[in-house]
Amino acid sequence: MITLGPRVLKTGVAVALALYITEWIGLEPPVFAAIAATFTIQPSIYRSWKQVLEQFQANTLGAIIAIASIYLFGNNPFVIGFVTVVVIIISLKLKMESSISLTLITVLIMMSSHDFNGILTAANKFIIVLVGMGSAFLVNLIVSPPNFNKNFTETMNNSFRTMSLLIRTAISNELTEKTFQDQWSQLRKDVAKLEDLYKILDEERKKISKVKPLDVRELVVFKQMLACLQQGLRLLDIVEDHFFQSRPERKDTNEFDEQFEELIQYHEMILLKYSGKIRELDMESTLRQSGLFLESIMEDRSIERNDRLRLTIIGSAIYDYAFQLDRLNELIDQYQNRKVDTENNSNRGLFKGINLFKRNRN
Repeated sequence: MITLGPRVLKTGVAVALALYITEWIGLEPPVFAAIAATFTIQPSIYRSWKQVLEQFQANTLGAIIAIASIYLFGNNPFVIGFVTVVVIIISLKLKMESSISLTLITVLIMMSSHDFNGILTAANKFIIVLVGMGSAFLVNLIVSPPNFNKNFTETMNNSFRTMSLLIRTAISNELTEKTFQDQWSQLRKDVAKLEDLYKILDEERKKISKVKPLDVRELVVFKQMLACLQQGLRLLDIVEDHFFQSRPERKDTNEFDEQFEELIQYHEMILLKYSGKIRELDMESTLRQSGLFLESIMEDRSIERNDRLRLTIIGSAIYDYAFQLDRLNELIDQYQNRKVDTENNSNRGLFKGINLFKRNRN
């Protein structure tokens, strides 16, 4: 089933708005504004604004090159082809790769125009581009602004559920091979999506924090959540590469299975703690137990050296996973405690203001 996301719908609204404005003003051809609007819609407000600036610079460059080329060499097909190559080279040199497509469209439309009237034609085309970019930015700002905190949390929960299933069945082989591979592929896609979402959140924190305040402490928690998922995915890769090749005995299989189950349970409890559904959680015992488990593998001389080395690699990944979870638990504690302190200070300030108001009235 195909679902239409906000970005798809906003692109349609931006195109319609750009076409309406250009037709209302009387600019030709209006389809160029629609193309510019399509290129300007981005997943975040900051990226949309950045795209507007880059396209403005690139189209200014394209318009200058097109006008100069027409005056100097004309606009026959060979000149247009040569100018296209020049525009690409200059754009790459100026690190404007993301705007090359729209710059080329500007150049091609201007140079292929049979009724070129110098500056007036260039100004007409340039205003059309500005209308398209402005329409897209306005729509992106007003219509269904992206909520990346919510998107990150939802994607993270979905990723954890997939990872939980995979880790719990990585050794027992309860899933069919096709189901396991499909879920594994989906987990990789979800983690990559989370990495992109975090980059967007970090960009907005750095660039537009004065306009749109972001809780830096929550971003730190998000970063650690992502680190935990990445470590869980790494654990799956290591199990796939080393566990069955180590020729484990039934005892070893059960012990590793128990370690995986305990780590997944604690990961789940931490996420429940973040969502406010449970209170305190002691992760120290889990980290210590993972360390003891790793030591027991390294000291077990009943296992052949190469097999013990493979199991040690898995044990190290288990310990790293527990360490990342321990860190996440600490960060959530700090975040929630500071959040409570901030709310309490706000309430005290409110009560103080009310009492002061009452005394002044009396």
